[in-house]
Amino acid sequence: MSVRIGDLRLGDIRLRRYPVGIGMILIWLTGAFGLSVAVYRWIYGLGASTSLSDGRGWGIWISFDLLSGIGLAAGAFTVAAAVYIFNIKKLYPIVRAVILTGFIGYILEALTILADLGFPQRIWTMIIHWNIRSPLFLVGWCVMLYTAVLLLEFSPVIFEALHWNVPLKIIRLITIPLIVAGIILSTLHQSSLGALLTAMPYRIHPLFYSPLLPLYFYLTAIAGGLTMTVFEAFLSSYAYQFKFEHKLVSLLTKAVPYILGIYVLLRMGELIITGKYTFLLQGGWPALLWIIEIVGGAIIPALMLADPYVRNNHVLVVWASVLVMGGIIINRFNASLVFMEGDFYLPHWMEIAVSLGLTSLGVIMFDAAARFLPLFPEPKQVNGKHL
Repeated sequence: MSVRIGDLRLGDIRLRRYPVGIGMILIWLTGAFGLSVAVYRWIYGLGASTSLSDGRGWGIWISFDLLSGIGLAAGAFTVAAAVYIFNIKKLYPIVRAVILTGFIGYILEALTILADLGFPQRIWTMIIHWNIRSPLFLVGWCVMLYTAVLLLEFSPVIFEALHWNVPLKIIRLITIPLIVAGIILSTLHQSSLGALLTAMPYRIHPLFYSPLLPLYFYLTAIAGGLTMTVFEAFLSSYAYQFKFEHKLVSLLTKAVPYILGIYVLLRMGELIITGKYTFLLQGGWPALLWIIEIVGGAIIPALMLADPYVRNNHVLVVWASVLVMGGIIINRFNASLVFMEGDFYLPHWMEIAVSLGLTSLGVIMFDAAARFLPLFPEPKQVNGKHL
């Protein structure tokens, strides 16, 4: 089925009539249900909608929606840096979609925090009450500032669609400063999420606690952001009838083995130097999940992506990317939930519903942008047919 472009105009914004499948309809229904549950949580409180307690103040919203989601949204600053700072223009066709993904990711993070806070209406007070010794203070300000930067980085797409030439010229003049600010803020934010866990050395299992957690979170975020971009490109090519660009994806993942290699060497070196390897020798669930995380989520995909054949095979490169993404999610869960001391916790069905609802909302927002804005390069036409 060919893509039909420009069939309908709404003002100055064209509606691109991409196919709508049963999957998108299910996403809409899941999003509507999940957000309805979120409204119920805001009305009746955490106790009526979660399995959280005084002894377990963090749950799936923090481990999955926040820590994992932000790690996977790091493609915005990595790809933007590659295109605008390191002048890798071959990646330009995907930079808009990647920045949008990051922007949506940070919007969802803000909504997650609003769902998780006991008094979400007080979230604004950190703007006037500064607790500079709190990692959460740094996290909160990075979220606000980086979300604003991502909005400005993405604004040229909106200005082009509306033919607003004056603000478009202004934004283009400050593109490089915006990209630099985004890199700095994202670096601070990704590492500060790891710093948040360093405040609890006696609650996290030694295999997953480290004073180097800020560095670990930063390195895995870069790898996760790049591989998430590959996964997103694959889904977009399927949903919007675009060609999956093997050369572009190969270039995008070329640095991932080196990043994961540094990460694995640091993790293993720390185990040896600190003597924590004895916990691996003891066996049990901590050792098993550590091995799954490192071997399945870092070593195997790093070896796969080091092979040019894998990077140029659309099936293998997507599977390698999924392994990296899975490794990051397992890492965040291990450190912040599974092996953190506290009361027994099994997520309430409403917590899962809210997580699925927010994830679906992100997909819906991306799909709407793809249909109404010039997010992707227009397909070339030969004899009236789209290529």
